Amino acid sequence: MKSMPAFKILSLVVSEPGMRLDRYLAEKYPELSRTQAQKLVAGGLVTVNDQVAKSGLKLNTGDRLRVKLPPPPNASLSPEAMPLNIVFEDSDLLVIEKPAGLTVHPAPGHPSHTLINAVLAHVPDLPPADDLKRPGVVHRLDKDASGLMVVAKNSRAQLDLISQFKARSVVKAYLVLVRGQVTPDDGVIEAPIGRDPRHRKRMAVVAQGEGREARTQYHVVRHIGEATLLEVKPETGRTHQIRVHLSAIGYPVVGDKVYGSRADKLPRLFLHACRLGFKLPSTGEYQEFTSSLPPDLELVLAELG
Repeated sequence: MKSMPAFKILSLVVSEPGMRLDRYLAEKYPELSRTQAQKLVAGGLVTVNDQVAKSGLKLNTGDRLRVKLPPPPNASLSPEAMPLNIVFEDSDLLVIEKPAGLTVHPAPGHPSHTLINAVLAHVPDLPPADDLKRPGVVHRLDKDASGLMVVAKNSRAQLDLISQFKARSVVKAYLVLVRGQVTPDDGVIEAPIGRDPRHRKRMAVVAQGEGREARTQYHVVRHIGEATLLEVKPETGRTHQIRVHLSAIGYPVVGDKVYGSRADKLPRLFLHACRLGFKLPSTGEYQEFTSSLPPDLELVLAELG
């Protein structure tokens, strides 16, 4: 009989006091999101000085943390043969053009038919998901967004890429159509992002100290009627960052029914990951990949004139 995989134990001693427990875990373990850290704490899987802790606990220097990570969920994932638009592949990674409408990894209410199910059919031995995320995933795209993503094929490459994302050395650029005439032509949006206190399924710009630091650069590509095509570069990687930041300054993304207008007729977000650059884990050589707008978004621009 096959034995059940054991919990993975993480231990550390706090060296930076004053931070909330859930935020500290997310900072120290980049493979954990803050939401995932909160779920571990709520499940009684995190102790501070041998006592079961709460997410809002403020840490002190010398506090001893112990985290139990549940076994990898890979066994529940099934490979699914689906078309993959592979832009680049080597022994360490895949660069894929994700189509709009495809979820990156299984989640409640979406147990299958995801990008990772398709990748598993192409690379059956993706690195195990000890980080509570799905195997190989180092970053994400919203379901209704399209464009470039990188997926790691082994644990060494996964850790290397996670480290590059954490160091903010990865180049990420998106083509985004927003409502309104954006001015000035170049700008930086710097505002913390956290869970929206009024709508817990949404994110929002929140008060300093209540969310995580977030910074987004934008450049006007051109004005089209009452809309503006932007190239956007998020320097941080917060959930829904581009959508939340642009909506907060009065320029919601076209097709965004969550942070924009429910009356918007475009069936999906006008948000496309057009450029992705990073160092290849195998050689350390910087390589950049590009992706043109897909036909449905080109059609939107043509109709706007």
